[in-house]
Amino acid sequence: MMISENLQRLLVCPETKRPLKLAEPAMLEKLNQLIQAGQLRKCGGEPVSEPLEGALVREDGARLYPVREGIPLMLVDEAIAIE
Repeated sequence: MMISENLQRLLVCPETKRPLKLAEPAMLEKLNQLIQAGQLRKCGGEPVSEPLEGALVREDGARLYPVREGIPLMLVDEAIAIE
């Protein structure tokens, strides 16, 4: 997954305006296992059905924003709670 460093510095959580960082591969692997088991939901309540190819994590680690085809989905309802 490629997100330029310049773009990454500009992106913030749409809910809190906190900075975001790229999710580590180990976190993505764990979350993808939960997705496959049907145990992960978006903040809007809908189950996550597609594996994560990449993601941006809020600095407090409470929310994750998926990246699909290199495009960050920066919508509150698309976020995944990972507390």
